[in-house]
Amino acid sequence: MNEYLTSEVVVDYADGLIGRREALRRLSLMGVGVAVATSMLAACSTPAATPAPSSSTPVGPPALPTSPITFDGLQAAWAPAASPRGAVLVIHENRGLTDHIRSVAGRLAASGFSALALDLLSEEGGTARFTDPAQATAALNAVDPARFIKDMKTALTELARRAPSLKLAAMGFCFGGGEVWQLLASGEPRLSAAAPFYGPFPSGASLTGSKAASVLGIYGELDSRVNATRDAAEAALTAAGLPHELVTFPGANHAFFNDTGERYNAPAATEAYRRLIQWFTDHLS
Repeated sequence: MNEYLTSEVVVDYADGLIGRREALRRLSLMGVGVAVATSMLAACSTPAATPAPSSSTPVGPPALPTSPITFDGLQAAWAPAASPRGAVLVIHENRGLTDHIRSVAGRLAASGFSALALDLLSEEGGTARFTDPAQATAALNAVDPARFIKDMKTALTELARRAPSLKLAAMGFCFGGGEVWQLLASGEPRLSAAAPFYGPFPSGASLTGSKAASVLGIYGELDSRVNATRDAAEAALTAAGLPHELVTFPGANHAFFNDTGERYNAPAATEAYRRLIQWFTDHLS
């Protein structure tokens, strides 16, 4: 995951989303030396300007409000559905628990699934402590990956407490998508469904310990970095005998669901949300 977070900076530079100076600053925050960082950026072709998204309107129903909660030293945003059909743990991108991720939790609740969006920077004081998103990413990069697994399992326990008798799911985006794969690889029998959005599959991982999970994997056609791990995910899901569907959206790039970002693709996001809600309806209700 450390390598993945570093590569995020390089890809953002290669796609023209950030300049060279900003890329070097972000890599420095993550502990990459100047010489190595300069070499990494030099290997990229001349950055191309990324077209502005055609829309910034969030897909799905209007989000229900979320409430900040704390439990076992962790921070999260909680969005209960009025008549819940299941409960979902939401894992954020590499900038921490943002308003966008809170909105996703609220939209899930409006669609009938109570949602808990976890802040994986809780032990660092929470995402809100970082005024610079790059520093939040660097802080995530410095965490022992085993702690993320522990925190997600603790959050599932809290989710089960708040949504008794309901089936549980986990979903995440980018870094969070990778963490959902890690959670599945850790052996999590409480998950009935999972939906990693363009998350890197961990090398050599086995999913046999998460026997009850039905997995919907979401990918963007232009996201070659994450797509390079798709075949490994498919093989692991098949070997574990888990019901699954891996969907690649034509013309969509990494982070295409994030309506606050430069790569937002409204048509792809709309269809991805439709498939997500149908998947949760089929496997949680």
